[in-house]
Amino acid sequence: MRVMGGKIQDTKRGILNAARAVLLEKGYAGLTTRGVASVAKVPMSQIQYHFGSKEGMVLALFSHMNDQLLERQSTMFSDSELSLSQKWELACDYLDDDMASGYVRVLQELLAAGWSNPEIGKVVKAGITGWQNILTGIARQAQKTYGSFAPFEPEDISALVGSVFIGAEAFLLLGIDDQVMPNRRALRRIGGLIKNYEQHSQQAAQ
Repeated sequence: MRVMGGKIQDTKRGILNAARAVLLEKGYAGLTTRGVASVAKVPMSQIQYHFGSKEGMVLALFSHMNDQLLERQSTMFSDSELSLSQKWELACDYLDDDMASGYVRVLQELLAAGWSNPEIGKVVKAGITGWQNILTGIARQAQKTYGSFAPFEPEDISALVGSVFIGAEAFLLLGIDDQVMPNRRALRRIGGLIKNYEQHSQQAAQ
C-alpha cells in the first residue's frame, strides 16, 4: 500500500510539474489537459482521475505552490532575530525567486481567469487572503513596537504592501524593465526608509 501511495503521489507531482511548464509557456488560455498529459507522459484519464478537469488541475498547482510560499514567508516573518527592514529586504529577494519558480506567473494568470470564473476566483482570493493575513500581523506587530502609523491602520498598510508587490510582479511579467519603471529599486528604497525609521526610533528611545 505504501508503494502504491508513493506511485500515486509521483504521478500527481509529475502532472502538476507538467501543468506548470505548459502554463508558463502558453498561459492559462493555451493550457489543455491534452498538452499537459503529453508533457507529463501520462494518459489524459490520469488527469481526470486525480484532478477532475483542467480547472481542478491548475487550482491544485496554485494551492500547492501558494501553501509552500506561505509557509516560507510565515517562518521568515516570525523570526524575532530579524528587524522589520531585514524582513522587507528578504521579501524583495523572494520576489525574484518567485518569478523564477513560476509562482508569480501562475498567480497572475489565475487572477485574470478568476474575473470570469467564480471557482478560480474563490481559490485565488483565499490564497491572497493568506498573504494579507501575514502582512496584517506584521503591521500590527510593528505598530506595537514603533507606535501608531496614523492615519493608517495595520489593515491599510497590508493592503498597500500587497497591492504594491502584485502590481510590480505584473509589470515585471510584461517585461517592463527598470529603465521604464524601476520597481525593484523602488521596493528596495522602501526598505531603506524602514531602516531609517528603525534607527530614529532607537535613538529616540535612548
